[in-house]
Amino acid sequence: MELTETHSLPVPQQRAWEALNDTAILKACIPGCESIEADGENAYAVALTAAVGPVKARFKGRMQLADIDAPRSYTIQFEGQGGAAGFGKGDARVTLEPAGDDATTLSYTASAQVGGKLAQIGSRLVDGAARKIAAEFFKRFGEQLGGNASGDANAQANESAAPGEAANTNTEAASADDPSASGEETQKRKRSWTAWISKS
Repeated sequence: MELTETHSLPVPQQRAWEALNDTAILKACIPGCESIEADGENAYAVALTAAVGPVKARFKGRMQLADIDAPRSYTIQFEGQGGAAGFGKGDARVTLEPAGDDATTLSYTASAQVGGKLAQIGSRLVDGAARKIAAEFFKRFGEQLGGNASGDANAQANESAAPGEAANTNTEAASADDPSASGEETQKRKRSWTAWISKS
């Protein structure tokens, strides 16, 4: 199996490099990851649960960082055992390149081999599962690095909203902040509702 992808990260190169070497961030981003613990120089013991097609198992393995060129690139060498499910091993070359002052382009090329039941379910399912896991990892990784990105997105959404929508949003916010305003609004609605009923 081979996988090559490129992702844009919303942080400077140095920040992206630090995050790629932060076990707490990696644990939060790797789907099914239970633990990542130091296991020697530039090496980590990893435990995770993963599902590949009909095969779901708990894998325990080791990840070694090699060819380190901070803050630009490194190679991850990994291997793991999943008991009766089989095993997996391979490597990934990860490269970071500046994309302006506050953005970084991350590229990687990964290759892996699987054995046991994993090898029997077919390369198509294995490749699909690997792409899904990678996509989820980078989605979470981007969120971890984004910080207050969601807040900025909400602000932009309000700015781009139609005038009527913005007015509704402001009215609701004012009502929440001012209980008396909320009470007056409720009374107006009751009066208009009563008038509508009497007319009908």
